[in-house]
Amino acid sequence: MSDAIWELRLQVPEAARPLFETALEQVNGAALSVGGSDRQGLVPLTLYLGEEPERADITARLAAAAAAMGIKTPDFTCELMPEIDWVAESQAGLPAVRSGRIWVYGSHVAEPPPPSCIALQIDANVAFGTGRHETTRLCLQILQDLARRCRRENILDLGCGSGLLAFAAARLWPTARVTASDLDATSIRVARENARLNGFRPGRIAFDTGAGYRAPDVRRNGPYDLIVANILAGPLMTLARETSAALSPGGVAVLSGLLVTQERAVVARHRAAGLHVQARRRMGEWSALLLRKA
Repeated sequence: MSDAIWELRLQVPEAARPLFETALEQVNGAALSVGGSDRQGLVPLTLYLGEEPERADITARLAAAAAAMGIKTPDFTCELMPEIDWVAESQAGLPAVRSGRIWVYGSHVAEPPPPSCIALQIDANVAFGTGRHETTRLCLQILQDLARRCRRENILDLGCGSGLLAFAAARLWPTARVTASDLDATSIRVARENARLNGFRPGRIAFDTGAGYRAPDVRRNGPYDLIVANILAGPLMTLARETSAALSPGGVAVLSGLLVTQERAVVARHRAAGLHVQARRRMGEWSALLLRKA
């Protein structure tokens, strides 16, 4: 199958819509879109296909549905859609995001970064982390608070996605060793490329693929005085004891990816592992926690 998209359009009576939907949804590789009815009671149906359909097959399906309803077989059009770079199209509508001193922008953004900002280029991609989600912004806020108060020498971004939080940490603590890991090899590939685009020298950030704290470089480079994990509440709780073990005495962990309603459970699991809440931030329904190891 090619990357071409074929668009098939027709109109059917509102009462006959379910039957025609069923007939068209059985076409291989089809995605069906339904609009609202017009004044004549006709509903537009649009079918998107990854290859040119057999017009005789479409006609037969429509004829069978029309016969079942006792109506005339509807006409349809089928055209090849123009090729569009959908990633570029989606990026074009995304402005830069600022969180304190951190200014995150896509390659399409022409405006210069504000003075004294830490500018990081992150394009929308398959890896999570463009600075737009509340949990990412909460983590960036806590990291900047920490950077104003204390030095950090050894930092881990667990579940790094695009690498944004690792990059922010490397800029906020220029002399610190930074390790970034993710379970997804594609995310690590994207993060490595993002590091290159943002001018980090090779080896400045150690990238590793693996599950949690079992990734080779993650094990080798610990213990850490700062761990950032913007993942989900479930994995955070599962990894609570491992997070505590990977922290040096007095080390801190920034945890996010959890809802406000999940705070209590996450805090309880980490308290049992020897980590205690130092601060928390919330944005909408999302939360981020700063925990410290005694």
